[in-house]
Amino acid sequence: MSVQVTRAMFARRVSALAMISTMMIGASAAAQEQAEPQDTADIVVTGFRASLDSALGMKRQEAAAIDSIVAEDIGKFPDSNLAESMQRVPGVALARGDGGEGRNISVRGLGAGFTRVRINGMEGTSQTGSSDIYGAGNNGRSFDFNVFPTEIFSALTVRKTPSADVEEGSLGATVDLSAPKPMDQKDDFVLSMTARGVYNELSKQVDPRASMLISKKFGDSGFGILGSIAYQKRNIREVGYSAVDILSANTNGGFCSPLGAPINTAGQTPEQLLLRGVTAENCSTGNPRTSDPDAYQAIQDLRRDDLPNTPGSGAFLPRLPRYLNSEQDQERIGGSLTLQFNPDDDTDISLDLLYSRFEVTRRDNYIAAVSFARSASNNGQPMTSVRDVEFDENGSLVYGAFDGVDVRSEGLVDNFVSTFKQANLNFRRRLNDNLEVSGIVGFNRSIWDGKKRLQTYMDAIDTDGFTIDFRDGGTTPVLGFGIDVNDPASFNYAPGRPDGTVLGGFSYQGKPSKNTTDNMTGEMNLKWTVNDALSFRAGGQYRRSDFKSTFLRPYSADLVMQPLPAGTSLADLTRSITGVDKLWGNGAPSSWAAIDPEKWADTFGFDSVRYCGVECGGGDSRVREEVMSGYIMANFDLEDAIGFGVRGDIGVRYVKTDMRSSGYITVSSATSPTGLGGQFAAATNSYDDWLPSANIVIEPVRNVLVRLSGAKVLARPELGLLTPTSGVNGVTRVGNVNNPFLDPIRANTFDVAVEWYFRPGSLLSAAFFYKDIKSFIQNVNSQIPFNELGLPIELLDGTNTAPTELFTVSQPFNTPGGPLKGIELNAQIPFTFLDGFLGNFGVLANYTHVTSKIDYILASVNGTPTVTTTADLVGLSKNTASGTLYYEDDKFSIRTTGNFRDKFIRGIPASPGSDLQGNAKTFYMDASASYNVTDRLKIIVEAQNLTDEQNRLYIDSQRQDTLFETRIGRTFTFGVTYRM
Repeated sequence: MSVQVTRAMFARRVSALAMISTMMIGASAAAQEQAEPQDTADIVVTGFRASLDSALGMKRQEAAAIDSIVAEDIGKFPDSNLAESMQRVPGVALARGDGGEGRNISVRGLGAGFTRVRINGMEGTSQTGSSDIYGAGNNGRSFDFNVFPTEIFSALTVRKTPSADVEEGSLGATVDLSAPKPMDQKDDFVLSMTARGVYNELSKQVDPRASMLISKKFGDSGFGILGSIAYQKRNIREVGYSAVDILSANTNGGFCSPLGAPINTAGQTPEQLLLRGVTAENCSTGNPRTSDPDAYQAIQDLRRDDLPNTPGSGAFLPRLPRYLNSEQDQERIGGSLTLQFNPDDDTDISLDLLYSRFEVTRRDNYIAAVSFARSASNNGQPMTSVRDVEFDENGSLVYGAFDGVDVRSEGLVDNFVSTFKQANLNFRRRLNDNLEVSGIVGFNRSIWDGKKRLQTYMDAIDTDGFTIDFRDGGTTPVLGFGIDVNDPASFNYAPGRPDGTVLGGFSYQGKPSKNTTDNMTGEMNLKWTVNDALSFRAGGQYRRSDFKSTFLRPYSADLVMQPLPAGTSLADLTRSITGVDKLWGNGAPSSWAAIDPEKWADTFGFDSVRYCGVECGGGDSRVREEVMSGYIMANFDLEDAIGFGVRGDIGVRYVKTDMRSSGYITVSSATSPTGLGGQFAAATNSYDDWLPSANIVIEPVRNVLVRLSGAKVLARPELGLLTPTSGVNGVTRVGNVNNPFLDPIRANTFDVAVEWYFRPGSLLSAAFFYKDIKSFIQNVNSQIPFNELGLPIELLDGTNTAPTELFTVSQPFNTPGGPLKGIELNAQIPFTFLDGFLGNFGVLANYTHVTSKIDYILASVNGTPTVTTTADLVGLSKNTASGTLYYEDDKFSIRTTGNFRDKFIRGIPASPGSDLQGNAKTFYMDASASYNVTDRLKIIVEAQNLTDEQNRLYIDSQRQDTLFETRIGRTFTFGVTYRM
């Protein structure tokens, strides 16, 4: 595979080399200046540097490989988003969602589903919604960090290697989020308040963000209480281009042939051709044939190697080329309350309560051409003439001019609320000099409540002069619509015609819906200290996770398309979408007409829509997991015995998992309100595992640590895949079937690292990691007779499909995995070895390179693979890097951070003719500054996305045709913090 290096990439690499050179010069100077670390007893470090020193101390003391981020001050996390904070951690790559906000993370090439998150020591689940391009709602185990305001946490730790006393479930990492505790505060009474205004250059609004923390220790009683609350309201705007998919020209039946050429019947019967007005002169009723013979033939001549006899199979065009405008109203509120009893060094009991609520209303608007996504059944692509066309050497469209194109103005309103509640009791008691007991009992609940998802659209039929133009060499095209898209009179909103013409409409899209996850944890640990060199830990844990997912459907009578009421025109129901041309450019119209969802709802009585559940095709599924585990582990420190540092842990964990799942399979039912019903299905599965692990730290010379780690690990399947539900289309003979009998993904892991703590607060390190992934879970497309699927025969009622006919069914299976390996380089260098103000500078930098080799099954027949490919693990970026340059003195602090993430695969396989969906590389730069006006008052200025980076999704590894590219703009924050 060839790699093209752009000027921007070259500049970044030069900058990175310069930064590394600076660090190495500084490290060399430091090493020459002193052989031993300096005495830091009289040095008081505060702010950002103090948080770095604290995190480095935690890393050095642990036997396992960890990286931490600690709050700079009470109620002051270093970044505005938890996921964005973790970009500075080596090996962590950020996945962004709508509006560019950090949503979840991948660690060492392993996606969010392979990362477990614990909150105050207890496993948590957090789910939000998003646009379809970013995966819509989260029905899996991935943790969405954007639910929580950062101010309610004081530290996060990324644990990359396991120990026997840490719960299983992660292949990538275990992330610990910790809320502040009162007895950890230096002062008996603390009050901290922060107020900010947040401005984005696209939304052009100033939004509020505020937090407050109060902590009180009650004398010598050992009792303390701490409470925090945080609130944020934001308006986010996102503009750009979307194609939804890239399809070959043959997919929907090709284009309308030129005058004098054989008519393209596209599989239609003579009766259908007559109904649609297809004649020697017209592509459809009132739609003349204007295709240029050369342009038409150019498309016909492009054929894929796998379809040499299929005209147009090698010509790729956007499915729904469109401009987009997305606006979000967000409201985020969270709080914590901790009661702690710590009367002496032997006792620590705390009750931790935590709450967060995240509500989003997203309004998406598109102006699009829809004919390339339609077949002849609704007067789509076979009724479209091609006047001019140009393709590149890979078959990607460069330019096209078309007549008879249906143009659509579409709007989508999505409203969801994510809430999280947790209560847990943690305790630790030293019984004597040798025995200590500890444990946790906790409950949490995560709810993602999708309240509304309403789609409305109006269509302009058979417009001429639509153009798609990539000739400027950019990644997104200039679109020309051939009509005045800001004039509501250009569009239709009415019931469809008998010939299949669509004239506008609406969709409720499976809402309302709700996902609820209830978790319970009970754990007891016993520690026996034999002597200073040896101790043993043993314990047991019970965890229960109960995931429920439901959605309702509207009554079929309420889905009937109604014409506009008498005396009402589209102008009465529409509004204008403006400003996209200034914010995005690239040919976007200055404005376009769109249905106003509130006016539409009032006109057609949306609030009176009736809903029903599984009796009419709604969903109701559940996965309940019970996990019982026990472990024994030895901790050792052999320095006194052998004369140099050797310490670590070795142990084994036994895990028994019992899973029960249930759901409904949609079947025919003439008595239900919509003609659909549901058949209940249930399944059970269980498995057990022995998971040995070891972490060894060797210090052959002072301040140089060599870490060795090995373990067996597992990650459980995504929850949505475990429900025994299915959906098939008896007419098209395609469908999907879930698999409640999936085994977990298992792997053997090995890590080795060298760390050099050459000065106080300083580190240079290199690590190598290897994961032998024994199995992977893939959705495999198989050709299977319907009567072998185990589904109700009633699904075929009215379809004229025999039970013995083959269906193309997508079903998840455990497939062979593959190796994953990589290296991490990390540096943390305060320039304290320099004189004067230069000593207040410092730098952080890390680089991770990961490779993998996973065999993907693209198709099979009766379980036997017929088409396979080898590619990287989904979600893996081969290269990630982060660099921070900071300056800090007693009054002033400033830092800037750049984060690079290489391209990665979002899904395999993709549409026919394309091997994958991918995400292009990104580089984001943020900055933060603060000034201490007094010891109590601080002014804060922050900026995100200074590079105005745009995220781009593409399809096919060779063509890399753009699916989605948007601009989110720069965000600036101004605030003040007061502490007493």
